[in-house]
Amino acid sequence: MHPEFAPIAFISAISVLIVVPWHWRARNVATMALAFWLFISNIIYGVDASIWGNNVEVAIPVWCDITSKLIIGTNFALPSACLCICIHLEQVASVRLARSTMSDKRRRQIFEAFMCFGLPIFFMGLHFIVQGHRFDIIEEYGCRPTTYFSIPSLFIVWLPPLLVSIVALVFAGLALRHFMFRRISFAAHLSASQSALTTSRYLRLMLMAALQMVWSLTITAYALWFTIIAVPLRPWTTWADVHSDFSRIDQYPSLFTPQVILTGYYVLWWMVPVSTLIFVAFFAFGRDAIDEYKKCFTWLRVKVLRQTQESKNTLKGMPKSRFLPISVSVPGKPPSSNTSTLPPYTCPTSPSPSICKHDSDRSIDSHSCISQPYSAISSTFSDATQSHTSSTTYPTS
Repeated sequence: MHPEFAPIAFISAISVLIVVPWHWRARNVATMALAFWLFISNIIYGVDASIWGNNVEVAIPVWCDITSKLIIGTNFALPSACLCICIHLEQVASVRLARSTMSDKRRRQIFEAFMCFGLPIFFMGLHFIVQGHRFDIIEEYGCRPTTYFSIPSLFIVWLPPLLVSIVALVFAGLALRHFMFRRISFAAHLSASQSALTTSRYLRLMLMAALQMVWSLTITAYALWFTIIAVPLRPWTTWADVHSDFSRIDQYPSLFTPQVILTGYYVLWWMVPVSTLIFVAFFAFGRDAIDEYKKCFTWLRVKVLRQTQESKNTLKGMPKSRFLPISVSVPGKPPSSNTSTLPPYTCPTSPSPSICKHDSDRSIDSHSCISQPYSAISSTFSDATQSHTSSTTYPTS
């Protein structure tokens, strides 16, 4: 039993979506295709592990018909996407691409779309030539495509991914060579070529593509070796002989499956999650990712928490104690130690003549300073307030 299969697959699928937004805005077709195929494969693996974790029943055959073809397409799409990335990196690092125009970018996008989507769909159709029966169901792993292992299947299923991986490694080596020769003026060259790449992003793409190619090349070679030792090479006779009993669905319970077969399926299953980990590790912690995280947090604060930038600044600048306590001086009783009193009021100077009633025994009261036309009222208020000795402080925000 492998109960960890489904959670790992779904977590890997979600992690791919983290790095998608800024690649979508940059219109990087190859990188978006790589994320798309990894997301689809992880979803397939997660659903299969959830449904067929402990059985081999033919529960949803239509799902198996679709996903078995998509698995074949993924085997071609991942090396093809990495090849497109390496070709673009080699062109940017070389002097052949001094300046990139919109027409050049459009042609590159069309080429990458064909390589990452058109070519996998083409080989998905060719797989029908060497498809001996409908599909297989392996306990704990779910639906898997079937291949009539023969000479045609080597040229249709196994050799093309190997050749694409080797070519991608060659372009990755050339890109690294150009970078080493021009590492001093590389940033200026990227700016002159009007490329969206930066030096750090260039290095991340190149290292990610190289690791993906090494990993894909290793897994494809292992899958070919595993198929050779598990299934003998069969002669190609006729179309009718190869596709006889085509609607058959083979079921493989773990109890009756040889251990070497189960070990091979276990290693091949980890190909997609590990490829996803490599992809996410190079893009989820860069400067682009951090900027994207900040935008997400801002959106959550504004749209969900209903906070604005002004309210945030107000809360940040607000003092710890918003209100000061009120202090009242009572004759014969000393003021409390935990209160604060405002300083005595001083009469502001006015250019117009004024009459201010002064008292040598106390501070000037706020009612004792009135302009000249109201001197009579001033004397009345001054006499009325002489009997009061209390002073009040006001709250300050």
